[in-house]
Amino acid sequence: MVQPVSDDQMKQLLLECKTIAVVGLSDKPHRDSFKVAEYMQNQGYRIIPVHPRVSEVLGEPAYKTLADIPDQIDLVNVFRKSEETPAVVEQAIPLKPRAIWLQLGIANDEAAAIAKAADMDFVQDRCIKVEHARLFGNGK
Repeated sequence: MVQPVSDDQMKQLLLECKTIAVVGLSDKPHRDSFKVAEYMQNQGYRIIPVHPRVSEVLGEPAYKTLADIPDQIDLVNVFRKSEETPAVVEQAIPLKPRAIWLQLGIANDEAAAIAKAADMDFVQDRCIKVEHARLFGNGK
């Protein structure tokens, strides 16, 4: 079983991770992934969309896969089904992000083990937008 992440650990991640790749980021404004990424962008984070069927989201070019991202990323925020997350974590390893963050309702112990073995912090079943707002108020 994966140990829950403390508020202090989440706060540290949110303070130190400035570039966030969002896997499964939709270009549709009514989708949760769009709303969450837009909030994080408005808080000063650089958002890098990862979605095979979109070319741009929130004014940023989208990439088909994590491997296509040319820039250093600090955190991978995942909006995919729980059973798809181990593969996402495997794809993230060569990019050496500090952390993997699975959104609310998404959890996978195998993905957690892969991330931990690669020395990445791992958060699951938590909404990054909700946690940011809770830990920092409306802005940091």
